[in-house]
Amino acid sequence: MASKLLRAVILGPPGSGKGTVCHRIAKNFGLQHLSSGDFLRQNIRSNTEAGVLAKQYMQQGLPVPDDLITRVMLSELEKKTTHSWLLDGFPRTVVQAEALDKICDLDLVITLNIPFETLKDRLNTRWVHLPSGRVYNLEFNPPQVHGIDDVTGEPLVQQEDDKPDAVVARLRQYKDVAKPVIERYKGKGILHTFSGTETNKIWPYIYTLMSTRVTPVHPEDTSQAFRPEEQ
Repeated sequence: MASKLLRAVILGPPGSGKGTVCHRIAKNFGLQHLSSGDFLRQNIRSNTEAGVLAKQYMQQGLPVPDDLITRVMLSELEKKTTHSWLLDGFPRTVVQAEALDKICDLDLVITLNIPFETLKDRLNTRWVHLPSGRVYNLEFNPPQVHGIDDVTGEPLVQQEDDKPDAVVARLRQYKDVAKPVIERYKGKGILHTFSGTETNKIWPYIYTLMSTRVTPVHPEDTSQAFRPEEQ
């Protein structure tokens, strides 16, 4: 009998290490990593109606409205019916969570609980390649050449909302919006919270949880330390 497809979500504030955790889960367990940011960039590059609208909000530094991001994500999820997946960046609000509940039953939700000061430090040293969404951190994941994307050779930027003056407001906004989403999944009994200041120290516990739900395609010895740049 075929094993049940896994439907998972990862939640976490900016700078929490979600991208790193998603990459490891996808690599070790064969889940498709479905990033709302990636799908938005695809729509923008393809100049779709949703992409044109999303670009207008993003250029102004505004969040993409619930109805727009929900339309994009549900459209993509309708195509992902034969593979286990991990959602990253969606749902961000209760409205989005309610829409997701209407089309699928989630199996587990991972939330990363990282101290406020750690998040501030990470975001202040974060630089991004905007066309691809690749993220670098000057402390533990720097580009090979300062200010230049490793893959394309194009310039990196520090986003306005990653600069010190904006970080505190951004993190508080996330907390306010995410709290009812987290409570919703906690009430459903599918929420798993992982706390700490280093992704490497949190990862073995996430790996153990995932191993109870899906067989690893690339098993690893989580007792061994990862390289520092993978924090």
